[in-house]
Amino acid sequence: MSGPEFTLLYDSLCPFCRLEVEWLQRRAQKRGRRGLGAIDITAAGFDPSHYGLTLQAVHKRLHGVMPDGTVLEGMPAIRAAWRAAGFGWVMAPTGWPILRWFADLGYVLFARYRVPLGRLFGRRKCDTDQCSL
Repeated sequence: MSGPEFTLLYDSLCPFCRLEVEWLQRRAQKRGRRGLGAIDITAAGFDPSHYGLTLQAVHKRLHGVMPDGTVLEGMPAIRAAWRAAGFGWVMAPTGWPILRWFADLGYVLFARYRVPLGRLFGRRKCDTDQCSL
């Protein structure tokens, strides 16, 4: 069996990120798809340099990796994850020219404030400063 068609690098301590990844993986499995992989960036031993990234970069924005090693960031990574899970049609409008601008801006704003928002919605405390990046 080959690997996933897309792998998300996600923060399992972020309640929004964790819920989206879990939901997408469950839906993909129900549809018989194994196209979405996920790697927790807060797991012991995670090395962002393996993907040409820094720890600060992976905590600042969502990243994902194509099978050829291409790294996607932000909304392109989200669209690729939804496609891999079999729901690309749901996110397709966020890639249309005018809507893409709004979706990308919305993601940038969400990414900037996800940690404080996460605290309101149950983000677990961390022993390291990674959660505050």
